[in-house]
Amino acid sequence: MTTTNLPNQDAIYSSGTWSPPSSHERLVLTNPANEEVYGSAPNGDATDVDRVVTSARTAFAQSEWSALSPAVRGEYLNRMAESVDRRAEEVGAFVTSENGTLLSQSVAVNGHVSAMILRYYANLAQSVIVEEDRGSSLVRREPVGVAAMIIPWNGPQILAVQKLAPAMVMGAAMVIKPAAETSLDIGFLVQAAEEAGVPEGIINVVTGDRGTGEALVAHPGIDHVSFTGSVAGGRSVGAVCGQALKSVTLELGGKSAAIILDDADVDEFLRQVPAVCLANSGQGCFLSTRIVVDRSRFREVCDGLAETLGSMPVGDPLDPETVFGPVVNAAQHERVLGYVESGKAQGARAILGGRGRPAHLTRGYFVEPTVFVDVTPDMRIFREEIFGPVLAVVQADGDDDAVATANDTDYGLGGMVWTTDRDRGNAVARRIETGTIGINGYTLDPSAPFGGVKQSGLGRELGPEGLEAYFNYKSIYQSGGAFF
Repeated sequence: MTTTNLPNQDAIYSSGTWSPPSSHERLVLTNPANEEVYGSAPNGDATDVDRVVTSARTAFAQSEWSALSPAVRGEYLNRMAESVDRRAEEVGAFVTSENGTLLSQSVAVNGHVSAMILRYYANLAQSVIVEEDRGSSLVRREPVGVAAMIIPWNGPQILAVQKLAPAMVMGAAMVIKPAAETSLDIGFLVQAAEEAGVPEGIINVVTGDRGTGEALVAHPGIDHVSFTGSVAGGRSVGAVCGQALKSVTLELGGKSAAIILDDADVDEFLRQVPAVCLANSGQGCFLSTRIVVDRSRFREVCDGLAETLGSMPVGDPLDPETVFGPVVNAAQHERVLGYVESGKAQGARAILGGRGRPAHLTRGYFVEPTVFVDVTPDMRIFREEIFGPVLAVVQADGDDDAVATANDTDYGLGGMVWTTDRDRGNAVARRIETGTIGINGYTLDPSAPFGGVKQSGLGRELGPEGLEAYFNYKSIYQSGGAFF
């Protein structure tokens, strides 16, 4: 096997090697903090897609990978985790150059947390049962085949690992297509797999734009698609999979609510706001960007948000003092500024920000943190996912009104309840229409399923439930004779 050459990747990865693509088109990659071009990658075409899918199908059919026990396959994950941990600083810095994530967050999420998820599934693999004897039948869990994995740009390493790890445990082969903006960091994960000795062809990579992804999803050699991205993208992927009767997992957008009850520790909420509401400059699907506050604490929360967020530096994501870096690209910058203008035009009032790019920054796709009040449920900033550092704060009259306001959305992915009474918090959390929710914070738990309801998606990742997308059940009846 050969390893990738970062930062310019001139190849696609199949059958254990990087080789020149069929396509002559390139993706030009720009650092969002300074708008400078730092690299490029192939924009894979249908021929490139066919090559990586064929590689995966051949490896799945001809190698011993799918015949190994889950426990043995888990050992590969442990070895990959060692490599990921060892390179966490390097990987984190590289991803920061791709998407503008703060260095400290990038090292943690794309490095150490990714390694933690690999180890979680390596340990879970020890207890996976492949075949059960139910007396009159044997019930087997068999690998789904070849899985296509379409990864977004906001957490490229961790979101790839969330798909790759359970697929490897269950014996699937895979084709990974990273987002165009983060085309190159996947090379680090390939290096980790090579160092771990993963058989050739089990992991394959093709880079490209939306057209590359569409060709991959539609390829007849793909048995399952796992997609993380926008609702519009998820609908398109789901429609193709439905027509072809392929299984699909969709992890889509969110417009989650942080509910601040009348007994909440507001100081602790304000301390955590940058991480749980606006991490990665608000570019996270589960972040709580709607703040639903009990009327008795509304002024306190609004004043605190303006003071707290207004004092936090915006700038270079490599600077350890920075709290808010850039958004990912020019299109996203324009999109977020459009929402800021929409909020003002529809009558919301910005108590912080609202002017767009910070005055001291002349380059980079930066947006100053913005907090809106006088927000009504019909406003776009209340209803639509912005994916930027913009909060909408609304009042609630008691717990029932807070629940109703939080549930007034087409999404259901994340959320939080802030209270000093945990029983009360859990009671409120049970009433929120969402796939995940935190009490006095939001901490991802690898052992619990992650995913959404409503337009936030289908299926689950993480936890034992994350394995389910990557196997099919087979029942072998033992009783003999005829049913009729």
